[in-house]
Amino acid sequence: MTADNRLLLDAQLCFALYAASNAMTRLYRDRLEPLGLTYPQYLVLLVLWEHDDLTVSQLGERLYLDSGTLTPLLKRMEAAGHISRRRDPADERQVRIGLTPAGQALKASVAEMHAGLACLLPLEPDHLARLRTELRDFAASLNDRTAE
Repeated sequence: MTADNRLLLDAQLCFALYAASNAMTRLYRDRLEPLGLTYPQYLVLLVLWEHDDLTVSQLGERLYLDSGTLTPLLKRMEAAGHISRRRDPADERQVRIGLTPAGQALKASVAEMHAGLACLLPLEPDHLARLRTELRDFAASLNDRTAE
């Protein structure tokens, strides 16, 4: 590949990942909107359904988001009644995030929505599993390099 060809948009791995991420987010957005959720809110709920009662920093680590991005998102989720935010009694500097009954109740609707998405994805389940693993490993490797 020549130097000029390396600067073509279609030669960029970053653009291919960006385009795929945008397409996937749009696919989810259309299905999350009737539930009153944005895609980032959906991701927060996934983490909390797995491990409830986390600090903002723990949530940020899991989602690769900083507190400046996460805090306004969490405030909107609290206003919607999906989560509670409270100071950690053991360390007042920490804010703990927990699911409310309404946030927990969304799990069934999201699971139903998620099941309907599977038939829309253009790859076989085993191919999707390999791709997910490769992308997770790739992201971890990039995060390791940027942390150095």
